[in-house]
Amino acid sequence: MNILIAGYGRMGKIIESLAIERGHGIAAALDPFYTGAKTASGAPVFKAFADLDRAGGAAALSIDAAVEFTRPDTAAANIKALAERRIPVVAGTTGWLDQLDEVSNAVNNAGSALLWASNFSLGVNLFYRIAEFAAKLADPFPEYDVGGYEVHHNKKVDSPSGTAKTLVEKVLAQMKRKKTAVYEKLDRPPAADELHYASLRVGSVPGTHTLTFDSAADTIEITHTARGREGLASGALTAAQWLVAGPGGKPRQGVFTMDNVLRSIL
Repeated sequence: MNILIAGYGRMGKIIESLAIERGHGIAAALDPFYTGAKTASGAPVFKAFADLDRAGGAAALSIDAAVEFTRPDTAAANIKALAERRIPVVAGTTGWLDQLDEVSNAVNNAGSALLWASNFSLGVNLFYRIAEFAAKLADPFPEYDVGGYEVHHNKKVDSPSGTAKTLVEKVLAQMKRKKTAVYEKLDRPPAADELHYASLRVGSVPGTHTLTFDSAADTIEITHTARGREGLASGALTAAQWLVAGPGGKPRQGVFTMDNVLRSIL
């Protein structure tokens, strides 16, 4: 599989290193802020999609899929530009999902493919499923209130994390007595049907997410702690392979999530 890396920052470099370790190729990178002409593995770096087009585009560079980790304010435009060029894209950027419907329409209209997730880590996606099951178990017992918190490094640009939002949405879907997520600071007691989930930005924490079930008698906590970004890169590459090698060995078309990948594995 030959990969276009959209966003050649820290995450892009980890993806490049792991992709090469797994036997994949790096066709090119796309990053307006990178000052070099080539990546660490020698692939060309383009500043804009127009530069990619002048180099011949996906066909000339043998691009099978793109892996996109950029910023919330650029992700949607990047995905639509990749769709226009019929380049399947795995999107790991968070904070842009308010534009998901618009982006999905663009992908479908172009006959391309998008696989997005708030977190591509296999551990996080297993954590989601464990949390869903725990929420379903706890729902009949109102003495166990539910909430949680997430901690990330102080360079993270969005809050709460996309992972936290997905976690809370999945928990709410399993609980009848909790209806609403509250992420902001509370200057009042939460309502009985509110689930309060807080955020902390400090130091260099890669990412920690905790879900708490608390009663007067005891506390049950479920926590996922990332040790670095390698888990994200690994899951994104697995997702890219899943997109490229669809039924009959043909690339998939449409909009997918990591849930689709996990269902095919499990």
